[in-house]
Amino acid sequence: MARIADDIATEGAVLPVPLSDALSERYLAYALSTITARSLPDVRDGLKPVQRRLLYAMRALKLDPDAGFKKCARVVGDVIGKYHPHGDSAVYDALVRLAQTFAARYALVEGQGNFGNVDGDNAAAMRYTEARLTEVAQSLLDGLDEDAVDFRETYDGGDSEPVVLPAAFPNLLANGAAGIAVGLATSIPPHNAGELCDALTALLKDPRLSDEALVTLVPGPDFPTGGVLVEARAQIADAYATGRGGFRVRARWEKEDIGRGQYQIVVTEIPYQVQKARLIERIAELLQARKLALLADVRDESAEDVRIVLEPKSRTVEAELLMEMLFRQTELENRIGLNMNMLDAAGVPRVMTLKQVLQAFLDHRRTVLLRRTAHRLAAIAHRLDVLGGYLVAYLNLDEVIRIVREEDEPKAALVAAFGISDVQAEAILNMRLRALRRLEEAAIGREHEALEVERAQLEKLEKSARRQKTVLLAEIAEIKERFGQETVLGARRTAVGGATPPQTVPRGGAGGA
Repeated sequence: MARIADDIATEGAVLPVPLSDALSERYLAYALSTITARSLPDVRDGLKPVQRRLLYAMRALKLDPDAGFKKCARVVGDVIGKYHPHGDSAVYDALVRLAQTFAARYALVEGQGNFGNVDGDNAAAMRYTEARLTEVAQSLLDGLDEDAVDFRETYDGGDSEPVVLPAAFPNLLANGAAGIAVGLATSIPPHNAGELCDALTALLKDPRLSDEALVTLVPGPDFPTGGVLVEARAQIADAYATGRGGFRVRARWEKEDIGRGQYQIVVTEIPYQVQKARLIERIAELLQARKLALLADVRDESAEDVRIVLEPKSRTVEAELLMEMLFRQTELENRIGLNMNMLDAAGVPRVMTLKQVLQAFLDHRRTVLLRRTAHRLAAIAHRLDVLGGYLVAYLNLDEVIRIVREEDEPKAALVAAFGISDVQAEAILNMRLRALRRLEEAAIGREHEALEVERAQLEKLEKSARRQKTVLLAEIAEIKERFGQETVLGARRTAVGGATPPQTVPRGGAGGA
């Protein structure tokens, strides 16, 4: 198509092109655009372009975790106007999902207002809701000012945006991703950050670890809505080793004694991405159609937490048998697909295994570390150059003052008189009079010495793979300390229960009401 366009531009002619060729070329361009610019996440930061632009725009608005909230309409407007020229509803939907604690295992946006609920209700309009970044999001953005990643021009060339975020947090596996492109799709469930940090640490210490060994550290997904993972361990290991598979998740329930030998079943957690209102509606429909022989009634007593009450037909009904029937016929058991299809570091779509995803994250963090080190070394070199000029000025203070007062071109005169660089001469000319105190000279000397020591350490870091590994291990340990400990945020929510044996249950209408 580029050749055809060039011919048209040079000759001004309309060339006959077979419709099939023109259509296939244009469709291929559209497909590639959809895959790389909309639907698939990047393996390094785990974000799609719209999500990355949302976080970057919020950072530009200074919506830090300790700052105040701003209207979501303001955030969406900045994203559309500067970085992402698409519909406002699509951008707002992406923002809402980043803030939903029942959708994101580690929310990247802290919302204020109605951001929807597990029943499936939509969020309020963007003019009513407010948002700011979370600490997890801040860890993804840390290093943008230190040349940690490449930037590119925005769609209109009026600004720049990061190609990828530095991402100190393993966001792709921690929060998961879902998307459908042209001919490609991705479905990655969320995982526990503490377990991911353990796996990253083990892989960094021993790159020869297999996917099977890593599964002992990452036993399965960890969904924000909890539940019980009932997939067999062999199937889980195979899914992670191939990048494709699925996980069966069941609701968590308990048997509650209500006296006189009677009981009721209380469901306290439902599977991931299941709408509670629709689930109860489905159970009620089956109950009305007399397809649940052992169930008498269902009630929703939820407040802040999920509480679905199931009443058995009689006290003689076995709770396990009743739940097995419901698991088979309703979304109290749900299958979450695994399709680890993503863009690699070169921007090429591919299916990766668990080990490959973890290794790609470590490679990215090593690249970020080296780039930040190089940036800091350049800053130190510039500062040492300036401090060297200051020290020259202190040693020749009277002559410097004379040159500044008497010479028409003081900068050139300073360079000629003391053999200093243009940067040093400019720094001397920009000095304030209060900096000429004798005490300031000693302080500059101490700063110069400290910077020399830091430069020596950074140069060793650049050349030593062992030192780089030590720094990366410390970074991972810090992430685990902040987000992966056994706290409300870090504790595993989804129990790993293993496969359950099949049970014989009554057919739909047997023993009907």
